[in-house]
Amino acid sequence: MNTNHYLISIVGPTAIGKTALSIKLAKHFNTEILSADSRQFFREMQIGTAAPTPEELSEAPHHFIHHKCIEDTYNVGAFEKEALQTLDTLFKTHNTVIMVGGSGLYVDAVTRGLDNFPKVDPNIRIALNAQLDSEGLQSLQDLLKQHDPKSFNTIAIDNPHRVIRALEICIGSGQPYSSFLNKDKDARPFKTITVGLKADRDIIYDRINRRVDIMMEHGLLDEVKSLQDKQHLNALNTVGYKETFNYLNGEWPLDFAVSEIKKNSRRFAKRQLTWFKRNENTLWFDYETPISTIIQDIEKHITH
Repeated sequence: MNTNHYLISIVGPTAIGKTALSIKLAKHFNTEILSADSRQFFREMQIGTAAPTPEELSEAPHHFIHHKCIEDTYNVGAFEKEALQTLDTLFKTHNTVIMVGGSGLYVDAVTRGLDNFPKVDPNIRIALNAQLDSEGLQSLQDLLKQHDPKSFNTIAIDNPHRVIRALEICIGSGQPYSSFLNKDKDARPFKTITVGLKADRDIIYDRINRRVDIMMEHGLLDEVKSLQDKQHLNALNTVGYKETFNYLNGEWPLDFAVSEIKKNSRRFAKRQLTWFKRNENTLWFDYETPISTIIQDIEKHITH
């Protein structure tokens, strides 16, 4: 490990201000930013993912923003490999690099490495997908709650692919999916300093509600309409898009779709906090903490 190389990983719930903080830190340390937000990888999804604006992107070099098409096959394993290669290059000219994102699994893939899971019978996944089609996601969520309550409370429960992945490991191995997490992994050739942003729940929820209203003002409806013929793609099975598709498909009135986006975003934020609070070494700051205080604390950890 090169003890002079530091990855500053910024985490926290959606709409808390991670992007703004990452840019301030990148400017202070004269460095570049990696995004670990799995929704912001896709160039067709800009408004609904609250991706950095062109102005924000111009303030510091960014990596892994809009570098994929929604039709590309891309997963956390591919991201881990590419992110580590990018870090290897960046650390040749920078002692410090910033990573920012709310996708806990993708953050962990870079900072800790992916977990090793046993091989299971592929027919289990086929059967679970059939159950999803015939009985709906709720039935799979209930099944996961029985097999592995811990995973039920931490994974992205609204994402059928994540639920099916956890279930196939539970069923195929006879052990909880969560029991395979966080085993010993390969050491990283850098040190990670994790900075978390937090706020009272009411403040987080209010910021989420306002962000959704702003997304609607900025044209979320038109963005989703332009993707309507691709709504079957996995990348679009996500908060903000799936609810709007329900409106465009004539299933929901618009005001109800917007309220569901807000509700599902709040649920997502709750799960993000559950995930990120597992890391006992995170330096947590109130979202209104002055940047000078945060920098001071980070630099203490860099020099000691």
